[in-house]
Amino acid sequence: MVMKSGECWHCINPVCGCVVVVEADGEIEGQNPRCACGSAMKKDYSAPVFRYLDFLKFPEPELTNQDSDKD
Repeated sequence: MVMKSGECWHCINPVCGCVVVVEADGEIEGQNPRCACGSAMKKDYSAPVFRYLDFLKFPEPELTNQDSDKD
């Protein structure tokens, strides 16, 4: 498992709840790092960001008082 500087890893044991921030790049062969309690650790999930077609996005129209009065 590749660990990059700045990544945040958390213990999957809900009783432990340990959180670690990686300060130096490193690699562990074949498995996730282990917490001090012995449980495996996982990276915090970050949703993918798609930027390839961002230029197609149009700004959302602003609501005016007339628009809100129609409801």
